[in-house]
Amino acid sequence: MAFELTSTAFQEGESVPRQYTGDGRDISPPLQWQNAPAGTRSLALIGEDPDAPRGTFTHWVVFNLAAESREMSEGVPAATTLPEGGAQGTNDFGKVGYGGPAPPPGKPHHYFFKLYALDRPLDLQPGANKAQVLAAMKGHVLGEAQLMGTYAR
Repeated sequence: MAFELTSTAFQEGESVPRQYTGDGRDISPPLQWQNAPAGTRSLALIGEDPDAPRGTFTHWVVFNLAAESREMSEGVPAATTLPEGGAQGTNDFGKVGYGGPAPPPGKPHHYFFKLYALDRPLDLQPGANKAQVLAAMKGHVLGEAQLMGTYAR
């Protein structure tokens, strides 16, 4: 079976519910995954909007999730370290943790949640940004799962 990322809050290609956006409670959506590739030693998650006016905007950076983990619950706290293990990085809002969709008025933006299965934990400090996480992941990605939702104002 394929490495798969899903949410109980929205299906692939559907609108991200308001409570998970900057117009709502601005909390992270629940995410679940299954079938990580053999040899997975840690997981990393990046949430981003490639439709942002100034280029891809990073909404969430998480890394060093335990290989045996299968979900992230709704409303992950905005802390550098997570209760269930792992670390959060700095998003493009300049904050640690999740920052929900808040696009300018107009066409819907696409929000991609990308989960990476890695062959090792990343040697990074909590608070690292997306560029640092991507650089540390280079050559260590065993698989990728993705979930895309949309949101418009």
